[in-house]
Amino acid sequence: MIEFKNVCKEYKKGKKVIDNLTLKINDGEIFGFLGPNGAGKTTTIKMMTGILEVDEGEVLIDNINISKNPVEAKRLMGLVPDNPDVFLKLKGIEYLNFIADVYKVSEKDRVEKVKELSEKFEINNVLNNKIESYSHGMRQKLILIAVLLHHPKNWILDEPMTGLDPKSSFELKKIMRKYAEQNNVVFFSTHILEVAEKLCDRVGIIDNGKLLFVGTYEEMKNELKQNKSLEELFMEIIKND
Repeated sequence: MIEFKNVCKEYKKGKKVIDNLTLKINDGEIFGFLGPNGAGKTTTIKMMTGILEVDEGEVLIDNINISKNPVEAKRLMGLVPDNPDVFLKLKGIEYLNFIADVYKVSEKDRVEKVKELSEKFEINNVLNNKIESYSHGMRQKLILIAVLLHHPKNWILDEPMTGLDPKSSFELKKIMRKYAEQNNVVFFSTHILEVAEKLCDRVGIIDNGKLLFVGTYEEMKNELKQNKSLEELFMEIIKND
């Protein structure tokens, strides 16, 4: 469970980039976080994961305050950032072992998980190469594998489909659904509204730092009294903000 309680964030005094955000993401659901560029999606994710400080309010990860107990809260989550360019001088397998060490994943479990996921995402043949030699999509796959090694209770993804080939995107969506079915949280931001429409149990729409809508696709259609695609309804909500 991830919960925001009256969260605010300012980069410049008097200019709130996140304005009184109150939101609860439940165990067992895929939650899509939608909004135009600059709406506040990545800032929200950075506060959720402790990268940015919360100016007002609180963020709870399974009832643990990320500001007061950051290490304990971070053990309960896994983040796939919007930029996969990390530790470029390491080999892929070195990076995976480093992450496994941080989260105290046993030798047996990490070997099995790395084999399973690297074959699924088709990068098992490059794990002994340096990450700097990987394409953007291959780096994205490596980050996805690393995050899943310790099976976090809360899986947070920022634009996870970027750079992935169609087969890998399909595999990722299957893993996301299975993960939620195991009573975990899957929270992801995306610009691909067709994916959100088909995959998400609920969505939240943010613009100019304010949460404009939270609910299911069906609830959105009922609220706007229009039987349109999520993309069309999204544009209606943003236009009326």
